Amino acid sequence: MHHQRHFERIGPDYRQGESVSFLDIKHTFGLKHIRVGKWVNRTESALAANLIFDALADLANILRVPPELIGLRGSLRFAFGHGGQKGVQAHYSPAYRELALAKNAGAGALAHEFWHAFDHYIADKMYHNDSLLDPYHLNPYVCASDHWLADKPMINHPLNQQLSKLFEVTLLSNNSQHPSDYVRCAIALDKQQQSLYFAKPTEMMARAFEASIEMYSQTHAAIANPYLVNSTINSPLAKLGAYPDATHCAAIYQAIMAYFEPLGSAFDKQGR
Repeated sequence: MHHQRHFERIGPDYRQGESVSFLDIKHTFGLKHIRVGKWVNRTESALAANLIFDALADLANILRVPPELIGLRGSLRFAFGHGGQKGVQAHYSPAYRELALAKNAGAGALAHEFWHAFDHYIADKMYHNDSLLDPYHLNPYVCASDHWLADKPMINHPLNQQLSKLFEVTLLSNNSQHPSDYVRCAIALDKQQQSLYFAKPTEMMARAFEASIEMYSQTHAAIANPYLVNSTINSPLAKLGAYPDATHCAAIYQAIMAYFEPLGSAFDKQGR
């Protein structure tokens, strides 16, 4: 299997050396549903389940949240080696609220796709009903980051204010008056490639999230998991400015923790 080549993880042994199943993943992380493709054989399924379990456990550990929070209150579905898009290692499907990993190429994309799922999930908790914005529901994929950039009125809550601060730290300059250098680079990359991808709010946030997780999990939590996130540091794309630089990542990481730690505490208090 391609996604297990050269795979070396550093981190806690959550499974006590035992193997887990996809059903264990569903229960541990509070997912709504898991489906595994029919072309995934038993050996591949067993290997992948262990890799995915460790990656999701590492993510919960790094964010200091209960594992069940990863399932976004039982709303997130997960697919492995099922359907997918040609040439795409992983994707988030907003219509099904499903995070899908390709059988042979899903490694390294989990943190990025989790952000997309989270950004979509939290939109109607952070902002008022957006039906007036889209009366025919033509766009099922409106994220909190889209609303934030559009300066939409926010639901007043301390957690929402912390999440707003994370968007601000990532997307605005130090004085909050101009786009950050990271945003400027993303816009330049889109112009260069004649596309609208790098500067989409949720894509900018997903890259910032995964880069900060990769850089600071290694230095703060002694965790390195190429299945969770990989190649955001010193990669060709990083050199083009597709990810925030190290100093910016440090600030983004602090803002991530200032949001997710209290979110995890609130999740625990509400009985999960």
